[in-house]
Amino acid sequence: MSKPFFALLVFLLALPSASHAWNAAGHRQIAALAWEVMTPVARRQATALLRQHPDYARWRERQQENDPDYGVFLEASIWADDIRGDRRFYDEGKGVPTPRLPGFPDMRRHGDWHYRDRGGGEIDARLARLAHDLVFGTRAAKIYALPWLLHLTGDIHQPLHTGGRNDRGGNRFYVRAPSVKRKKRQTLHGYWDNLPGPSGLRGAALARRLAFLRRLPPPSSAEAVGDIRRWLEESRALIAREVYPKKHDAILDASFHRRAQYRADLRLRAAGQRLGHWLNYLL
Repeated sequence: MSKPFFALLVFLLALPSASHAWNAAGHRQIAALAWEVMTPVARRQATALLRQHPDYARWRERQQENDPDYGVFLEASIWADDIRGDRRFYDEGKGVPTPRLPGFPDMRRHGDWHYRDRGGGEIDARLARLAHDLVFGTRAAKIYALPWLLHLTGDIHQPLHTGGRNDRGGNRFYVRAPSVKRKKRQTLHGYWDNLPGPSGLRGAALARRLAFLRRLPPPSSAEAVGDIRRWLEESRALIAREVYPKKHDAILDASFHRRAQYRADLRLRAAGQRLGHWLNYLL
């Protein structure tokens, strides 16, 4: 390997990677809480749409719940992150466009849909558009919109997807969390993403986690139905008060971790209930 190539490789590996919002466990928890709130009519409508999605078979194969419709609903909530590593899709402005496949309006990964900060992003505007499509769009538009809406409602409740300290939503702010196995030094964004638990959380372990979340205070009903601006402002208020430790590269003590875990759990609880009520309205 030549020295210039090696230097370039080292540089690229040192760059902060783009983080997702809540990990897969977090999105499944939000979707599960939403399903509990949804009416039978809303569940049937959501199930009918997801069954027509091009990736329905993938979700059906991966789900591990006794009720496959419920399991598919949970798996669909992480689809917007799954496509980031899917070679059928591409990053606009960075990669070569891939062929459009049946059932998809385009094959872009739409990374800027997941956040909103000083540098750009459009999660708030996109959520409003997806909600419109779910009510007034064509059948194809509704099928495409639903998994995105499931996912982005979760994303907007992750504080670091709504801003930061000019550090790409905490992706350039490092912390040390000795309690985190195999990864003592990590980005603050990644730390918050993983507070919901192991990404593969399903089945009985997921059920136990949901039982805990149900005991937390829910948001009031007045906040529940599609108040995107409020959700964004809540997340940004948390950035100002609670999300960051006092200094860069800090070792997170037990007190900080307990506060962060509790705040993350409240955001997951709120996102799930709000999503469920919103889908009752939209569907």
